[in-house]
Amino acid sequence: MGALRLALIDDYEVVVQGLATMLRTYHDRVEIVELNANTPVGDRVDIALYDSFANPQGDRDQVRQLSKNPLVDRVVVYSWNLEARLVAAALTNGAHGYVSKSLPAGQLVAALEEIHRGGQPVHGGIPSTTKVIGGDWPGREEGLTQREAEVLALITQGLSNADIADRAHLSINSVKTYIRNCYRRIGVTSRSQAVLWGVEHGFRPDRRRIIDPS
Repeated sequence: MGALRLALIDDYEVVVQGLATMLRTYHDRVEIVELNANTPVGDRVDIALYDSFANPQGDRDQVRQLSKNPLVDRVVVYSWNLEARLVAAALTNGAHGYVSKSLPAGQLVAALEEIHRGGQPVHGGIPSTTKVIGGDWPGREEGLTQREAEVLALITQGLSNADIADRAHLSINSVKTYIRNCYRRIGVTSRSQAVLWGVEHGFRPDRRRIIDPS
């Protein structure tokens, strides 16, 4: 088998660029064909890796549409949330695999290769692993965790707490906790201030295709 042809899917340039950087030493096993910021896959790929950062989860229409794209052989959801019901819903929705973000780069590549061969579809991380192995997200340099950054991105997009809970599959109390943590880290005291901070610090989705990943 030659190198897997991958499309990396997320609405944020920093996220897809960070994932591309994470995989850079595995260029003999994975070829990154496209980095997509909220645009359709336009080249034939073996796997479209759908990053769940600030996106609807795998049980929603985005993954269904990806799975129907004739240029995409298999769709894999890349997420921190490995709840059994969510994984099952994503696979029912057309995803061919579901992979934990806690996997280091080598294990991620191996998981994608196995999924492409038609093997085990779900690859969870080590339960004790809580730190981020690789990748990037807006606000990382300000000390925001990926989950905090995701909630702030959804606030910046204008979603209510209830909408955020639904999209990210979090409880309302968890959403409120992440919001409080965000406010403390970025030094704001209100939602309007948080939205302004988010707009000024790259938390609005990128609406363009990234032409050159180098």
